[in-house]
This record gives sequence, C-alpha cells and structure tokens, in this order.
Amino acid sequence: MKKRSHCLVISAVYLIVSLLMFVSAGDVSAQNTPNNKFGIHLAQPSDEDIDRAEELVNSQGGSWGYVTLVIHEDDRKIDKWQPIFDKLRERRLIPIIRLATKPNGGFWERPHSGDAEDWVVFLNELNWVVKNRYIILFNEPNHASEWGGKVDPQHFAQINEEFARKLKEAHPDYFVMMGGVDLAAPSARPSYEDAAVFLRETINEIGIDDFNTYFDGLASHSYPNPGFIGSPLATGRTSVRGYDWELSLLQAMGIKELPVFITETGWNGDALPRSQIAENFRYAYQNIWLPDKRVVAVTPFVLNYQGEPFLKFSWVQLNNIGVYPEYEAVQGMTKESGRPEIEEKGTIEFSLPREIVEKSTYHFRIELKNAGQGIWSEENGYEFILEGIPKTQYLISSLGTVKPGESRLIDIYFSTQTAIGPSETRFILNRDNEPILESGIWNYEVVPLPSLAFKALLFPKFRTNDTGFEIQIFDEYEQIVFKKKDLNIEDGNGFIDKIENIALGEQYRVVLLKQYYLPRQAYIVFNKDKNEIRFERMIPLDFDGDGALRWRDISSVFRNIKLLGMWLP
Repeated sequence: MKKRSHCLVISAVYLIVSLLMFVSAGDVSAQNTPNNKFGIHLAQPSDEDIDRAEELVNSQGGSWGYVTLVIHEDDRKIDKWQPIFDKLRERRLIPIIRLATKPNGGFWERPHSGDAEDWVVFLNELNWVVKNRYIILFNEPNHASEWGGKVDPQHFAQINEEFARKLKEAHPDYFVMMGGVDLAAPSARPSYEDAAVFLRETINEIGIDDFNTYFDGLASHSYPNPGFIGSPLATGRTSVRGYDWELSLLQAMGIKELPVFITETGWNGDALPRSQIAENFRYAYQNIWLPDKRVVAVTPFVLNYQGEPFLKFSWVQLNNIGVYPEYEAVQGMTKESGRPEIEEKGTIEFSLPREIVEKSTYHFRIELKNAGQGIWSEENGYEFILEGIPKTQYLISSLGTVKPGESRLIDIYFSTQTAIGPSETRFILNRDNEPILESGIWNYEVVPLPSLAFKALLFPKFRTNDTGFEIQIFDEYEQIVFKKKDLNIEDGNGFIDKIENIALGEQYRVVLLKQYYLPRQAYIVFNKDKNEIRFERMIPLDFDGDGALRWRDISSVFRNIKLLGMWLP
C-alpha cells in the first residue's frame, strides 16, 4: 500500500496504463461528444422526484442530465434498483451512484475489507443506464461521523484502493471516484481533518501510480462557505470553485488531471433569500461551471428533503407545495442535448429462404432482441434497414419501442422486381444513421417464376372438363400470396404458367375453389421450374358458398333442379 520504488520498466508500464486511463477519462472531460452538465442530487429516487429531476435538468433543449443517488449496503436489492435505473433510462438521466454503509448511532459505519466483493456482485447485476458506470466511494471521510467515529485517512485509502481495484477487475466501464471531502473542515482530529492534509495522506497511502490507475474522476463538494452563504464571485477552496483548488493540489502531487463531478453544492436557504440563491446558481452555471471544460456534471444538493437537517438546501418546498426559485431559475436555462456512450448489444435473428422468384413481393419476419442499454425506437433515432437494398424495394414495419431485455418481431415486405441471379444483404439497426447492430448475411438467389400443374376431379363424374376454378396459395403466416381465377381443367388437369410471390424450398398451403363445391386443399414445397399438386375429388355440397357443409346445403340440392344435375354423370 505505501508508496513503492519501481524500476524503470515497471514505471514505464504504469505510465502507459495511466495515459490510457487518462485518455478514457479525458474523453469525458473534454466533452468530445455533446454533454448536458446539469444535474441534481436526489435524497430518494421516488418516481415523483425522478420526474421532477427530468423536468429540471433536461428542460430547454437538454437531454441526458445527471442525478446523484446513494445506495446503502442494506439496500442492495436488484428488484428495487433495476426499475429505478430503467426509469432513469426512459427519462434520459445519467446516474452517479455513491456507495454508503449504514448509520450506527451518531456515525456511519466503516466499510470492511472484503465488502467490495458483495458490492461488485450487486452492481454487476444491474443493467446500467449508460456505458460509464459512475461510482463514488463513500462520503466526506475527513469527518469522523462519516467514517466510524474517527478520521482515518490510511484506512480510507486502503478501502478505496480495494474497492477501486475490485470494480476495475470486474468491468472496465466502472468510472471510480473517491468520496468528496469537506473542503471547509478544520484540522481537529479525531473529529475532523483539513482537506489538504487528508488528501495528501490518503493519496500517499495509495500511491501515485495506483491512484492514477484506479481512479477516473474527482467528486467535489464545492460549497460556497463559510456557512453555505458565500458569494459566487469568490475563489479558493471554500468557494463554488473549490474543485479548482483540489485539482491544483492533486496535480502538484503527480495526479493526472481528473474530470470533475461537482456532486454537492448549494446555498443555505435559511440564511439567504431564495431569490438570491436562484441568482447565485444562474451566475455559477453561466460563468463558472458551464464554460469550464474540466467540469462534466454539477448535481446540487438537494432536490427534495422534507425535514432537518437539510430542508434548508431543498429545492422543493416543505409538504411538496411547490418549488423554490432556484429550481425555476435552473429549469429556465438553455441546456445541451447530451449524447453519452451507450452499450448497444443484441441480436437480429432470421431464417429466410435461399431462393425466391422474380417480380414478387414477400412478407418476412425477423426477431430483434435488445440486450444492451438503449431504448430502440424511431423517436430515439433508431432505424432498421437492409444493407445495399434501395428503400423503394422494401418496407419495414414500425420499430415501436424495444427496451433492454425485450424482443420484437419485425415485419419486412420485400420486392424482387425484375432482378435475376444471386444477391446478398444484411439487416442493420442504425442509430442516428450509424450502424449499432448488424445481422449475419442473407444470401439469396432470384430465379424465374415456376409453374404449377394440378390435378382435380369433380364428384360424381369420372372425367372432369370444366371451367371456373380458382387457386389460392397461403404462406406460413396464413396470408394469401397468390391467387388465380377462371382456370380450366381438361381431363382432370389444370395448369398455371407463372407463380409469383413464393419462396423455393418453403411449404405452402394451396386451396382449390369452385362454385357450389366444397374447397379442397393440399400442401406443396415449391421447386424451380415445374411443380405438381393433386387434390382430392371435389364434392358439390357447398351451395351457399360459405366453404363448409351445412344442412341448408343438402336441402338446397332437392329444391334446385340445376344443382341436382351436378350430381349426375
């Protein structure tokens, strides 16, 4: 754990690893993709407060703002937190999760060595909202009340390194931050420790190289002190620019530049007019936090707290009767439409024919399964296409909404037009015109239209020469794909020269119809060129034309001489 000496080779390896980690974190910090910095801290992730948060941080053109949430070790319940994550996904809110133990009297219990394993198991079971899994390890450890009743930077360092290492080993998408420190705390052990002293002792215990390897960002509590009433114009460690002081301290120690997540900040509503607090926030966002590219997110403390000791920080009024001016001020600010990286994963499954015929239209179904993080819908920019096929040649049913863990059957209507010969395509799911999921290749050949010879006899005649027959062909979905009327039968034989809309090697149901006769059906698998099918003898017992034998059909025979003549040879 103590700072170690390394040979040149090992140092070089650590340097490379650190640079790679820096590049990953730098992508967030530099905002190479659109990022909505606005966020809020939630005391409880109720449906009502999640909706309020979305209306606050994603207003005025914004999307994918942030919410800071706390999970206690005795509240690690997948059936509770997965629905919360799913709701955040639907509301386009990115969670920053702070891990917590549980209160014991006047302090929070210390985590124990080995607790990381249980946390990793729980966190890995969740389907996270975006690719980055933002984790904060505990809270203000330079307060004795937050660390088992005693300030202990060495123990805090040991626990943090263990948790960070276990998380990184479990999944590369964990974005780990140490718990934010109280920048205004005095040096008065064992109850408090000055932030600079505490951070130096903690990082020296972890080691510079290990810290740069395992930690990705800075969780900062940049409060306007003293008394949470400081001016937004102030600078230094106890101002809303406190993170800048922290970064300078860390850089002087050899720590890489960390992207900043201001997960706590805010003014005391008991000491300042709420209208003044609203103006303070507006100034801080517009002149400090938004222009600073090092700042990724700002989640003021706290959206809704209905009691002491934090009612004075709440943006929602007591008894939920309304919101304070700071809520309305921030809600009215222009925001960016964020685009966080989302893990897109799933399958496109199909079983389609290898040979289809020219001048035909087909109805296929494929299955789309979403095993990733995105909600697939046209509204969210997703589109399903066939690679290399003109859009005039196919039609795809609405994608609807396919949430993670769901699947959907997609209907595709595909036309071969006049092309003959081999071809290939694949099914692609795009997001904002960029492919995020591809199927395997569908190789198919378009062949000339086949023919169908059919045999049928009319009861009770021994030879059949007649007109007015109709052939209908149904696919596996019981949809009619081909129909031909006014067919002739000579000596029990009929013929159709060109059959459209069928796939070779697939089974179809073929129905033979003639007025007053019960329908006959048979099954056939079509092949190239010539095909033949035989029907059972047709019986004249459907005189009302409903396709079934009923008592009124039989009685009609004896009332109608013309129909009776059909029974005679």
